[in-house]
Amino acid sequence: MGDPRKNLYERYEPVRRHVEVAFWIVLLTLQAVFGTLVAIVDMRTRAVPHARWEIATWEGSSNLVLLLLVPALVVVERWLAPLVRTHWVRFLAWHLAASVVFSVVHVVGMFGLRALVYAMAGAHYDFAGWAGQWGYEYLKDVRVYASIVFGIWAYRLFVLRLQGEARVLDAPEEGVAAPVEALAEPEVVEPSAPEPTPTPPAPPARPERFLVRKLRREFLIAATDIDWLQAEGNYVGLHVNGHDYLLRATLTDFLTQLDPARFVRVHRSHAVNLARIKEIEPLDGGDARLHMHDGTTVPCSRRYRDALRAGTG
Repeated sequence: MGDPRKNLYERYEPVRRHVEVAFWIVLLTLQAVFGTLVAIVDMRTRAVPHARWEIATWEGSSNLVLLLLVPALVVVERWLAPLVRTHWVRFLAWHLAASVVFSVVHVVGMFGLRALVYAMAGAHYDFAGWAGQWGYEYLKDVRVYASIVFGIWAYRLFVLRLQGEARVLDAPEEGVAAPVEALAEPEVVEPSAPEPTPTPPAPPARPERFLVRKLRREFLIAATDIDWLQAEGNYVGLHVNGHDYLLRATLTDFLTQLDPARFVRVHRSHAVNLARIKEIEPLDGGDARLHMHDGTTVPCSRRYRDALRAGTG
């Protein structure tokens, strides 16, 4: 029996990854089985019938490659999610380009698997002219791409609702307003008296701690304890000592509440606490991978490398 004090999300979290993997395996396996059965029935009306193992190979290879592509689509959906609010044209353009890559990989992968199975069976699979048929395959694949990405988005939204977003609680109101001085007779100012130099406004105070609510509990988080931040659609995820807290805010807006000498943006959707960086691993093309003290890794794009060097220099 589980702990009755835990809510639904807390009971689901330990098995979440297993459920996610099992869902896609079961879904695409059932799709392959039903597709095979339908194709076998349909093949009876064809002039040139094919063996059942061939039909099973066609359906199985297609769905197996789709299954292997699901993790990549999860990454694409999460990477492009922040664009939907402010750059929807770029958002659609990137998804269109990703769907083309998705279709090419799917077609090449399933044809390769079919050729391998045919070779093992002592037969020959003829996929000559597949490039000319790719337009037809793409029309099918773009619908599959949209369905999978939508499913990933809907599931992520469901988990956020199940988890319960964390919110920064409202600051306490001031007790008593400052007294207003009584009206007095205006003083006569000598024309020759120089006007005092206006004092520049003090910089806004940045909070040292954030009181957040998550799963009907409240947590006091020190700003310096935040390891790194990640934009997740309409939310920003705070990664603190191995725990995640989702706030309804944009990454750009939330960074204004943090010390810019300590927190630096290193990617379009990531920012890090400089004191939490353990190692910087350069990558090809000028990008880098940041290894954090909590054991996680954060991407650093070439565009933000200069800011990172300035902060760590």
